[in-house]
Amino acid sequence: MSSRSQDESRRAASSDASADERTLYDPESDDEGYDGRPSGELMEGDHDILDSEDERDRLLTQEQGIFGKKGVKIGKLSRKAEMKERKRGQSEETSALMYEMEEGIGHNSSTSLRSRRSSESDEQRLVASRAQRKAKKARLWRRIIIYASIVVLFVVLLAATYRLSTPKDVKDAAALVSNGTSLFAPTTILISLDGFRADFLYRNLTPTLNQFIQEGISPKYMLPSFPSVTFPNHYTMATGMYPEAHGIVSNTFWDPTLEKEFYYTDPERSLQPHWWGGEPIWVTAEKQKVRAAVHMWPGSEAHIQDQMIAYVDKYNGSEVLPMKTNRILDLLDLPGPKDIGAEATTPRPQLIAAYVPDVDGDGHRFGPNSTEIKKTIANADAMLGDILKGLHERNLTNIVNVVVVSDHGMATTDVSRLIQLEDIVDPAELAHIDGWPLYGLRPKNPSDLQRLYDQIKERTKDNPNVEVYLRDENMPERYHFSKNERIAPLWIVPKAGWAIVTKDEFNIEVGKKKGEVYHPRGLHGYDHEHPLMRAIFVARGPAFPHAPGSRMEPFQNIELYNIICDSLNLAPAPNNGTLRLPLTPSGHHNDSSAPDETPDDPPTHSLPTQPFATPQLASMPASLGSVSSIAASASGLEDTQPSLSDDDTPVRPTPPSKTSSAAPAATSGEKWWEWLTHKAENVEEWVEGFIQEHVGGDKDKEGKKND
Repeated sequence: MSSRSQDESRRAASSDASADERTLYDPESDDEGYDGRPSGELMEGDHDILDSEDERDRLLTQEQGIFGKKGVKIGKLSRKAEMKERKRGQSEETSALMYEMEEGIGHNSSTSLRSRRSSESDEQRLVASRAQRKAKKARLWRRIIIYASIVVLFVVLLAATYRLSTPKDVKDAAALVSNGTSLFAPTTILISLDGFRADFLYRNLTPTLNQFIQEGISPKYMLPSFPSVTFPNHYTMATGMYPEAHGIVSNTFWDPTLEKEFYYTDPERSLQPHWWGGEPIWVTAEKQKVRAAVHMWPGSEAHIQDQMIAYVDKYNGSEVLPMKTNRILDLLDLPGPKDIGAEATTPRPQLIAAYVPDVDGDGHRFGPNSTEIKKTIANADAMLGDILKGLHERNLTNIVNVVVVSDHGMATTDVSRLIQLEDIVDPAELAHIDGWPLYGLRPKNPSDLQRLYDQIKERTKDNPNVEVYLRDENMPERYHFSKNERIAPLWIVPKAGWAIVTKDEFNIEVGKKKGEVYHPRGLHGYDHEHPLMRAIFVARGPAFPHAPGSRMEPFQNIELYNIICDSLNLAPAPNNGTLRLPLTPSGHHNDSSAPDETPDDPPTHSLPTQPFATPQLASMPASLGSVSSIAASASGLEDTQPSLSDDDTPVRPTPPSKTSSAAPAATSGEKWWEWLTHKAENVEEWVEGFIQEHVGGDKDKEGKKND
């Protein structure tokens, strides 16, 4: 009985539910309560029906019932089927309602209006919901961007803090190398041999330098910058900038803005910081906590950028070469920062820049092909040998970089290669004359510039050994010598071996008649690409890990600054150079294809007929080939050097004083002796050349046959 009554109850409930479903979903129902009802009300009714069904299922499928868990499964399947049916009904309902709204069908206008308002309300709520979602998404992206920016900024700050907080000695610990007694940070010795012409290496006078070339890397030559004089080129090597860029445009020049004259041998004028532009290597080093020692390098005594340098040695023209050697080695012997006894006031420098003026001084005084200059070249080579020997004794050969350079070459002068300034321009029309042996002219009246240029061009048109330029019009671009007001607007540039002189300096006509010898015997300052102006560059050390004897292509000395910076791990200041380490070899110095870069001197011009008899060279005793001039023992110029000088480059020669106590006979004797010495030197050179060409050539041929 109980089971039967339960079945009847279930059938009755199912019948009632079916009736309810027909009432809810039948679109054909005539019930007025359905027509035009908004979807919100319909959904609420549906939820009520579903809740009541769920309640019935729970009552019918309790575990105590006869259906048990199976009834639960049946109930779930039934509900899924009913839900699908309701969705189909809702879809049909929605379609019907939309059709009625579009066609205006309904039982009354109020019902349609309510439905329309309900739809509009639903649409507004939908739009608002979408707007809220967009706003929420935008806020989310903004937060993501802000958080990401904060993270990136934090990482950057963390890296910067780590870099700044890490002690330099910790960062450079891997770069420290021990020689057995001390730790050495990257160290470079830079030595400048002023006036050392590139072909001096091929005169069998420089065994140390020739061996050094076979151990390191070098080009056949290095080009100086224009003009090829000492102060501009030494400061170019120190800064990597053309003279027009760093402002030291000559050994002497006029600054129209300052209305002052720069004169290289006058410390009162030349050591003021306002003359010196750019950033020299010793300032770059000290700014990056690399200690520097500068020995007599031109410009080092000026307090450039107010940067204190660890060691600055003032110019001393009388210092002998062994003292320079001792100074360099003593600096290396100072305790390092990790050594016992190290003091902040006497640090060991990592950069040592040393200037050697001897070759230039004797090249000016005696000429680049004189007997005297041979000894000077050999002495400079011996000094370098002592330095390299000292490095070897300290076990520093493979630890310390050594770079040897020169600033320019040298050309022989002759009375027959002089140009009288007064013959081409009136000095009375000039306010300033800059430079020498090339002349930069500043007219008193700027409006006369073009006229003076045309005049000089006309008067020199038959002389191919002189060029005339206007700074702002036809100055050769390769000179890089126009973009500075310190450069005079008009220039007379002689060819190598020629010189321009005033009558007060040397009267050419009188000098030729009297057989006078023009001094200086050697000059530079010419076209920086002329073979006689070529300089040298040789490097060896851990910063130059190339095959021994590597040969590279020639380059200009603006590249030296970057090379030295890289050898010390310094960040270079802006400059005109582009060459960086490691250098790129192009061959080997022992290659049979290596170019021969020995230049010819200017042609020798015979002196006019002398007022006294001249002996025939052929009848000269052989012993005269080694005769030295009267002043052979002098190591520099006759004039006393001030406390600062770029080198022993002479100032323009001045005529003898009228009050001189020298008798005319003595003067004639001096001229005779100088002439005789000059001719003897020519004979010696001719004999050496003859022997080398014939005797040496035969030996070479025999050697080849034996091979």
